Amino acid sequence: MNQNFPNPLSIILLIAIIFLSIPPGATAEDLINVDRAANTVILDEVSATNLKIETVLAEEADFESTVYAIGRLAEVEGTRSVVSSRIEGRIVELLVNPGDSVKKGNVVARVEARVIGDPPPVIDLKALQDGKVVGSHFHLGEPIEPSTDLISIANHSTLWAVASIPEIEAGAVKIGARARVRIPAIGMEQVLEATLERFASEADQVAGSVLGFFRIDNSEGLLRPGLRAEFSIVTSERKNVLAVPKSAIQGSATKRQVFVTDFDIPYAYVKAPVVLGEENDELVEVISGLFPGDEVVTRGAYALSHAGAGSGMSLKEALDLAHGHEHNEDGSEMTAEQRAAREAEKAAARGEVPGSSGSGSLFSPPGLYLLIWTIMATVGFLVCLQMVIAGRRRNRNSTPEPAD
Repeated sequence: MNQNFPNPLSIILLIAIIFLSIPPGATAEDLINVDRAANTVILDEVSATNLKIETVLAEEADFESTVYAIGRLAEVEGTRSVVSSRIEGRIVELLVNPGDSVKKGNVVARVEARVIGDPPPVIDLKALQDGKVVGSHFHLGEPIEPSTDLISIANHSTLWAVASIPEIEAGAVKIGARARVRIPAIGMEQVLEATLERFASEADQVAGSVLGFFRIDNSEGLLRPGLRAEFSIVTSERKNVLAVPKSAIQGSATKRQVFVTDFDIPYAYVKAPVVLGEENDELVEVISGLFPGDEVVTRGAYALSHAGAGSGMSLKEALDLAHGHEHNEDGSEMTAEQRAAREAEKAAARGEVPGSSGSGSLFSPPGLYLLIWTIMATVGFLVCLQMVIAGRRRNRNSTPEPAD
């Protein structure tokens, strides 16, 4: 028989020590409460207001798969006109400047005809369409010919948003596809809806992309040709997907989490690990870790992930305040014995002497359980240590001496 094999009694004693290392009365609920305390950030009303905490309900809804692209705004063909003169002469009055809005029929300049007269006749030049003056190509007193373009007017009530769609993803984009377009110049929070009307006749070989043309409404006149645009082009849609805003997701790439408002404590936020799926420009699919109806923090989530502690209020203090009675340090409800022991501690702190049957005595049920558990754990450890030492001595004594 192998002399180095552990004594069966030693194994039993080791198991007993491990078992006794669990505090008396510990349950699965206690472990859950410990986890809850470690993953809960508790704020007061002032802190929550300063962080501007905002939440949304996690709900199942339609989820859109999107392709991201960048591009520029461009003028729609056929929306520009020029003002010219039918006679020779010189400019004697200029009534508009680049950037001015005009209506069809408005007088924009006056030309003095090159004919004999005192004074010579003056001709009004009028706008041919509604729009905005985008160019002026002459000066006062400058002679002009009938072939001269004097003023350019463009109607920018609609514009093209031209997306440069990567070739590898262009096959998933179809005519009629919807897109959410964001223009950094007017703020990324403003989203414009557009529909794909056509593709360019040729691909851009240098950029490795295909140009897609989306018509954008510009009736308010905030947009200009040439501005940068960012596109989220919808390629497909799935039903009943649980998703949350991208701003709610915190943590590293391998350890994602969100903060959910506590169902019991005001201004308390519980860290919830989540497994994520697909994402688009606005939402992230949550595969596990959340339930429909959970109230998820969107604004202020980043600050909560780095807070660690809010107003200094512990989980115990928050639950005491919310429920109106005292809890254990881990937030769990006190048992009758624990409440009795706590009352005895308070009495001792006040200088009161508990009676022989008082719950604060060492030999009252809570104190007696702790005393027995401590004695058993200590004895078990000493016995096991003694047996291990004795076993090593026997092994040394039974080892045969090497032959001469």
